[in-house]
Amino acid sequence: MKKIVIAVAALAASAGLGYAAGVGNVPDIASLNASAMKVVIPENIKWGPAAGLEGTDSYTLVGDPGKPGFYVVLNRFHPGYFSHPHYHENDRYIMVLSGTWWAATGAKDDPEHITVPIKAGSFAIHKGREVHFDGARAGNEEAVVMIFGEGPGTRHECEGPTAEKGPGPCEDARKLAGVN
Repeated sequence: MKKIVIAVAALAASAGLGYAAGVGNVPDIASLNASAMKVVIPENIKWGPAAGLEGTDSYTLVGDPGKPGFYVVLNRFHPGYFSHPHYHENDRYIMVLSGTWWAATGAKDDPEHITVPIKAGSFAIHKGREVHFDGARAGNEEAVVMIFGEGPGTRHECEGPTAEKGPGPCEDARKLAGVN
């Protein structure tokens, strides 16, 4: 009986290996019913410039981050490019898909010295109304992140011509960091 169980287990394992190695008959992804499942394969992603983020590409998978409701966006940061300190009204959930994503909290804009590496496979939460910035350090690989959230996913800048003026998260973060 023990020999039969071992033989059956070995046969099942070898059949599984054959299937995984492509020996079995595997249907093409095009065989899926498009009205039942939407699939986006990497080569079909149409990257475009991310609004207001130099050196960053974006692709919206689901929803519209500029409108109320659920959305999922991919951001691809090229090496040496970062957002500037900013915040969002709502929590945003981030999964690092590839590369190393570098992030920092607060209003001190110094990506090459204070950002921390967050490796592929990691998950992070940008808490709503908390100042942060992120990107990919120079000399490193690009970083691709998947961002989930409830819109609108408006970015409130803490620096530059469109920076938030007056009291709020940016002013609080600048005071905390000793930045004027």
